[in-house]
Amino acid sequence: MDDPFQGELTALRARSLHRRLRQMQTSPDGTVELAERGRLVNFASNDYLGLADDPRLRDAAKAAIDRYGVGAGASRLVSGTRPSHTALEEKLARFKGTDAALTFSSGYAAALGTLPSLVDKQDVLILDKLCHACLVDAARASRAVIRVFSHNAMGKLEDHLQWARREHPDARIIVVTEAVFSMDGDRAPLTDLVELKRQHRALLMVDEAHSVGVIGRHGRGLAAELGVAGEIDIHMGTLSKALGVSGGYIGGSRGLIDLLVNRARSFIFSTAQPPALAAAAEAALDFLLTDEGERRRLTLWQNIRLLAGQLPAAPGAGSDESPRRQDGGSAIFPWIVGGEGQAVDFSAWLARKGFFAPAIRYPTVAKGSARLRLTVTARHQPEQILALGKALAELTHAVE
Repeated sequence: MDDPFQGELTALRARSLHRRLRQMQTSPDGTVELAERGRLVNFASNDYLGLADDPRLRDAAKAAIDRYGVGAGASRLVSGTRPSHTALEEKLARFKGTDAALTFSSGYAAALGTLPSLVDKQDVLILDKLCHACLVDAARASRAVIRVFSHNAMGKLEDHLQWARREHPDARIIVVTEAVFSMDGDRAPLTDLVELKRQHRALLMVDEAHSVGVIGRHGRGLAAELGVAGEIDIHMGTLSKALGVSGGYIGGSRGLIDLLVNRARSFIFSTAQPPALAAAAEAALDFLLTDEGERRRLTLWQNIRLLAGQLPAAPGAGSDESPRRQDGGSAIFPWIVGGEGQAVDFSAWLARKGFFAPAIRYPTVAKGSARLRLTVTARHQPEQILALGKALAELTHAVE
């Protein structure tokens, strides 16, 4: 019997856009074992603090399994809420400085449940052009009027806000951004965003997926570091990056969280997160607030600065697309090369040199802006980072 999907797969391969799952084993030393490549140094992980295999999280998860079992058995509103869920949400609210918090099965589910719960077709959503796909999909699902402003362009955002207030005077207007953008690693101008949302009586939703655990004292995030956390109306984040677990959360007023409990379809109609994951995430938050946790975060920043000083300009990219030599940005380094095929080739070349850095291509990023998205963690050793910089310099020289 002919497979009716092979034509589409062939087209993806022809455009260097075909992907496949890789089975791998991870190690605490920052390496991965791939069947076809052997052991590689991993520069693709979002486990920024190396907590995914930390004994504290393992012990917390094991204790929760012994007490509550593996699965929750039902959705949170039916019979799935466990003490570990409640404890995690209370701790998240304290950590983020909000009245309340609500956890979801993933960051994607948090976005998809939240925006459609807060707006309808008479309302307006205004998104940064580089917002993560989960936020874009949530906006589309909401039925609200959508406007997009050029990345971090406050003038364009102000134009949209003025238009929205003029054309939709009674609408709920929500500005949506990431704190640290997942593919480019740069920061949103949150202070300016807060000022604009105040002026135009809008709400502000900020996804801190890549800043919590990384930026600000004890990793409280970019909004806290800038002193504007109290001005953020909808705090979104993930448990699956620096916290090393899985899941997403929304923080805000008690009214916001109560409304989501009653409206967010991705929350209402999903079986509850396994209690063991909630317990592990709570242990991760506890660790962040310790002196040892803060030392781990500062080690991460030493590694960020080291890689920033080693990263050569990517071959084939224009000057405006060259990697950001971050002196205080994030743990994400976009090494933009442009063409999808070239990005795949460069990734394979690095794998032969002993480094894991997959090609990031459309639709994750715009066409023609394919890249190696390099991430650094607290578990990387200086010699591993120096070796990556040397390999990239060699690659750059080879294609000039």
